[in-house]
Amino acid sequence: MSETKNIPVESNDNEVVEKVTGFWQQNSKNIVFGLVAVLLIAGGIAGYKYFISGPKTQKSNEALFRAENYFRMDSLQLALNGDALNPGFIKIIDKYSGTPAANLARFYAGSCYLKLGDFKNAEKHLKEFKTDATQINARAKSLLADALAEQGKKEEAAKLYLEAGNLFDKDEFNSPEYYFRAGYLYESLGKKKEAIDAYKLIKDKFPRSERGFEVDKYLARLGEVK
Repeated sequence: MSETKNIPVESNDNEVVEKVTGFWQQNSKNIVFGLVAVLLIAGGIAGYKYFISGPKTQKSNEALFRAENYFRMDSLQLALNGDALNPGFIKIIDKYSGTPAANLARFYAGSCYLKLGDFKNAEKHLKEFKTDATQINARAKSLLADALAEQGKKEEAAKLYLEAGNLFDKDEFNSPEYYFRAGYLYESLGKKKEAIDAYKLIKDKFPRSERGFEVDKYLARLGEVK
């Protein structure tokens, strides 16, 4: 589970961001591939169902598949920039603009940059990624929130974490984590009411989740004791 489980009360701002984003650092690859699988099954990006709908779409999907292989191996620079024969996510975005593969490449590129610590580029690509697939959308918002939090844009990040949690609130693993991150960032900003509200979402919606079992201590230190 997340490194955020046992966060000391007296954390400075840098520790807050580090702890809040630790969950992504530990689970990024499995989460991304799990969600892309959901995307393919659900048909959230329709182009994946039409590999023969046109030469550009077919070529873009073939290129994306090769870049995904590098991502799967944690070869992030090759995944982003490609090799002598194959384009990476950045070139796919440019060369195959307007295709579903180019859109999904933005999600991957944002994920790569986040893992590499290039938070500005992570923010750029994740903001440009679009999908109607609810679970993928929630994940993209949470990754964007990670990138913003790392840049000190904590209030904007907290709002996005709340949006991510609200998008797919049947997800008892990720949604309470998103609410927790929102609460913790609000707490670090001195926004007590907003922090309490975020923590209470965990308590009300996901009382049996791991965050649900521990959220009372965070509410208690904010003065919310039964």
